[in-house]
Amino acid sequence: MEERPYVSWDMMNSFMIDVFKACGVPEEDAAICADVLLESDRRGIESHGCNRFKPIYIDRIDNGTLLPVTKMDIVKETPTTVVMDANNGMGMVASWHMMKKLIEKASVYGMAGGAIYNSTHYGIAGYWTTMAEKAGMIGITGTNARPSVAPTWGVEPMMGTNPLTFTMPTDEEFPFNFDCATSIVQNGKIEYYERMGKPTPENLVITKDGGTMTDSHEILKQMRAGNCALLSIGGAGEDTGGYKGYGFTTIVEILSAALAGGPYMKELSGKDENGNNKMYRLGHFFFVINPEFFMGLDTFKATAGGILRDLRASEKAPGAERIYTAGEKEWIAWQDRKDKGVPVSESVQKELLALRNRFQLNYTFPFE
Repeated sequence: MEERPYVSWDMMNSFMIDVFKACGVPEEDAAICADVLLESDRRGIESHGCNRFKPIYIDRIDNGTLLPVTKMDIVKETPTTVVMDANNGMGMVASWHMMKKLIEKASVYGMAGGAIYNSTHYGIAGYWTTMAEKAGMIGITGTNARPSVAPTWGVEPMMGTNPLTFTMPTDEEFPFNFDCATSIVQNGKIEYYERMGKPTPENLVITKDGGTMTDSHEILKQMRAGNCALLSIGGAGEDTGGYKGYGFTTIVEILSAALAGGPYMKELSGKDENGNNKMYRLGHFFFVINPEFFMGLDTFKATAGGILRDLRASEKAPGAERIYTAGEKEWIAWQDRKDKGVPVSESVQKELLALRNRFQLNYTFPFE
């Protein structure tokens, strides 16, 4: 049972917009960023929602590794492709404009693809693929990130958690939305465990001696120092298929960097050789496919929906209550939260109050 206090969606949205604006983000861009963060909380994915508002975005604006004004340069464009330089601005803003362009192109040509470089954290990957789904299209995206994941048989953090995300329209109340890191767990989840005072489960992290760690605070500390790393899906070694997750992580790293000719792996650490802050210069890729150019949207939606319904209706394991399909749990979370608001932990409450006081904003939160 949820015991944390709730803040209404409207209040949290307005508050985050006002804080972003106070940090120099233009109002239109601030609205995009706030909506991306809140979409994570709407879906129950708190590792990328309000929990990351201050530490990932406001703190990085403060330390100069994220520019509040996003200057987007189109480096190359064809009828079906776009390459964009985000110039170290808001990754969410650059991604929003990229997806708008790709959806327009795919509506004319059936498919479109884009790549962004010199970018920053772009929020929940599923936000961008859902933009395509809302337009009746298939969305695909991925992004690299600061190095935190070891290759199979390795112990050094080399690649990011590198999500590979798909959203597809269906004839149901919710789309098929597969949005997850290619590592077993992402950095944001460990940050969430730390905030909640919880340990990280065993065998998600590998240390230099091949062991594991569970102290969430210590994991974050040692990972920054390069003394431990996350594991790709499948875990350590090859017996449980770790090489498969490693392969997917590498695919995302290549596409995120190579399509735009951007930096990769250790170049994305956010630190220079002396340990000083520097720009992250992340890369993202996006693809949009229009089913109307195949056998039509209605056919696609009916077939996709039929597949998902058959999966959920299949025989369940002993003791299992139900079978889910990707995107269903997020939809259920929204049904529960849409009238309640955003649940905020004690640590997030303190951050909200500190930001309010810092910028002298006129808000009174329900948890006060």
